[in-house]
Amino acid sequence: MSSVGTPDPNSGWLSDEELAEARSRLPLLYVEAIPVRVDGLGQVTEVGILLRANAVGAMSRTLVSGRVMFGETLRDAMYRHLEKDLGPMAFPQLPLSPVPFSVAEYFPFPGAQYTDDRQHAVSLAYVVPVTGTCDPRQDALELTWMTPIEAASDAVAAEMEGGRGALLRAGLASVGRLF
Repeated sequence: MSSVGTPDPNSGWLSDEELAEARSRLPLLYVEAIPVRVDGLGQVTEVGILLRANAVGAMSRTLVSGRVMFGETLRDAMYRHLEKDLGPMAFPQLPLSPVPFSVAEYFPFPGAQYTDDRQHAVSLAYVVPVTGTCDPRQDALELTWMTPIEAASDAVAAEMEGGRGALLRAGLASVGRLF
C-alpha cells in the first residue's frame, strides 16, 4: 500500500535527506483532522474527505494530516494543516482541549491496523467543525462532503489508504454519529 505524501513548501526545518534519515530512526508526530459541518445543535451533518493523487498518480481519499514541527503546539500544527489542505476561508473551530479522540500509530509494514510505507508515525486525531468555504489546496484535488453514513461506508473505507477508514469511523463514533 502506498502512502499519500503531502509536500510542504515551507518545510525548512528538515531537508529531504534529513527527513528520510529521521523517518528511518524515529517515530514522527502527526495531527489528523476530520473536517465536519454541524447543525445548530452541534450534530455532525456532513464529513469532508479529501481526494489526492500520490507520487505515482494513484488516487485515494484521505483526511487532513501533517507533521508537528519542532516547537509547534498541537493547536498551531492542526490549524496550519487545516488551512493548508482546506484553504484560508475554511474557518476551523479547533477543539478547546488538545486531547484527541484517538491516537493512531502507523507502521511501515503490513499487518498493522494503520500503515505508512514511509515511516513509523504517531498521529493525534481530531474531529474539527469548519464553518467557512473550503477550497482544497496543495496536493488535495477535491474535498467531498458526505453524510456520516456515506463517509463510514465500506466503499469509502476501501478508497482510503493506511487504515484511515477505520480512523474515520472511530472519529464519527466519538461524536455520536456512528451507531
